[in-house]
Amino acid sequence: YIIDSIIIHIILAAEFWKQIPPNEPYRVILGELRDRLYQTRERSRQLLSHGISEIPEEATFTNVEQFLEPLELCYRSLCSCGDRPIADGSLLDFLRQVSTFGLSLVRLDIRQESDRHTDVIDAITKHLEIGSYREWSEEQRQQWLLSELSGKRPLFGPDLPKTEEIADVLDTFHVIAELPADGFGAYIISMATAASDVLAVELLQRECHVKQPLRVVPLFEKLADLEAAPAALSRLFSIEWYRDHINGKQEVMIGYSDSGKDAGRFSAAWQLYKAQEELIKVAKQYGVKLTMFHGRGGTVGRGGGPTHLAILSQPPDTIHGSLRVTVQGEVIEQSFGEEHLCFRTLQRFAAATLEHGMHPPVSPKPEWRALMDEMAVVATEEYRSIVFKEPRFVEYFRLATPELEYGRMNIGSRPSKRKPSGGIESLRAIPWIFAWTQTRFHLPVWLGFGAAFKHVIQKDIRNLHMLQEMYNEWPFFRVTIDLVEMVFAKGDPGIAALNDKLLVSKELWPFGEKLRANYKETKSLLLQIAGHKDLLEGDPYLKQRLRLRDSYITTLNVCQAYTLKRIRDPNYNVTPRPHLSKEIMESSKPADELVKLNPTSDYAPGLEDTLILTMKGIAAGMQNTG
Repeated sequence: YIIDSIIIHIILAAEFWKQIPPNEPYRVILGELRDRLYQTRERSRQLLSHGISEIPEEATFTNVEQFLEPLELCYRSLCSCGDRPIADGSLLDFLRQVSTFGLSLVRLDIRQESDRHTDVIDAITKHLEIGSYREWSEEQRQQWLLSELSGKRPLFGPDLPKTEEIADVLDTFHVIAELPADGFGAYIISMATAASDVLAVELLQRECHVKQPLRVVPLFEKLADLEAAPAALSRLFSIEWYRDHINGKQEVMIGYSDSGKDAGRFSAAWQLYKAQEELIKVAKQYGVKLTMFHGRGGTVGRGGGPTHLAILSQPPDTIHGSLRVTVQGEVIEQSFGEEHLCFRTLQRFAAATLEHGMHPPVSPKPEWRALMDEMAVVATEEYRSIVFKEPRFVEYFRLATPELEYGRMNIGSRPSKRKPSGGIESLRAIPWIFAWTQTRFHLPVWLGFGAAFKHVIQKDIRNLHMLQEMYNEWPFFRVTIDLVEMVFAKGDPGIAALNDKLLVSKELWPFGEKLRANYKETKSLLLQIAGHKDLLEGDPYLKQRLRLRDSYITTLNVCQAYTLKRIRDPNYNVTPRPHLSKEIMESSKPADELVKLNPTSDYAPGLEDTLILTMKGIAAGMQNTG
């Protein structure tokens, strides 16, 4: 059978490469297309493997238009010859596929932090002996960058002193310059703060000889950066060189993850809403079509939630029939893992985008805005007073959750921290949320809500009625409350209490009890505003699903807590019950012979595997919150 398969493959390959008679014009054109496409693939493969290729660039396709041209020629020829039914068959399908996916199937976005670009430009200005770019004011930076962008002189050569980090950034730009432009999408600047961040990337693209510069997308993440984003965009659009460069189109990314970690979910959600409104106003003022790129995570603490509701809760005029969203690793499988899930997910995006345009959501009343602004100040203060100002919070966090163990395991897509040293501010948003999800406490999602609600209700009882009115009439506020209510339904402060008892030092127990009291008060206020007697009163289907999963997740939580205790305290022993571990109790073999999993682990046999299994099981059970 294997030999027959090989022979058939050889015959088909020989037929595929056979010389085409000149009296078959369509096959002649498609034969040339085949050869050039093969050369394109081989050149890309050689460049990726060895950095150089023996195949000249002229023998390949460098953009999708070159690939489409002969296909469109065949299509027009068939139509003019009366063979439109043939043209509208597989050829038209293929034309659509090429137009959709290009030569690379998926375009790759490049993402780098603004500070890394600043380091490169700073090295250049110091090498040129004109000062330290890092120490210049924003106005000085912009003036110098614009003067260089308007000129043509090269800024640096191979003699530029480079650290490993600087070389890494420049190497990325050189790779972009070498590979076909069709393979890339946007260049995203994370932690963007000002117009100079965008101009710096434009200059580095030019200096590294990127023939078709990638569109540059600033990503505004922290609360202060979101507040300053409209002014930064306005400054960019006021620059004539930049307006001509972007040709009337701009993309801006807003970050849900780091804004939530910086100020709490309540304040971040409100500031993201206001930032979008202001950014759209700025774009309209300068006649630029602005596309919002939503950097949502899969979890509620990172901006996640049901697709349809998330889109419909966006401010009016911010979508206009198009938007970009990230699809995070933890939700790719549940949204795109199977063909029918793919179609359902795309249908939800399309339907919500159309509905938002045809029936825009209501704008908040002035009194609602004033109340939200007041609550946001209180929520931010409450959140930061605990997460950043409480002297022993970091110690409590690392003891009460599996954050340290998670950081040591190779189960994440990126390092858990942006910098090896540092506290919560250097921790990435994913492990920050993940750690609290594992304990079923979800602190980053709800912390700040209770203090904000309590403040305005105690100030004036009429504010309670206004909050209930906002919940019933304003999609943004309703979705925000409903998602937090859903997280409370998945939470269990009893698990957090167990972790405290097993893993946290006694002097920190009162701090944990205080947080759990805050949790209980916030849940009560949330139900009062939603007009519910019990959690998920309005979604009995989800409530039943969570009830069914609860016993399994709780078992994993308990198992994880005791596993963490054994990892952190090797002298701690759990005495197994005979009826649960009969085989082990009767066996004369030592445990390390019975459990030979993950031999490279630093922990006792089986402990790391148990921890990974409980982590994945709890995350799966939490679904949209982990």
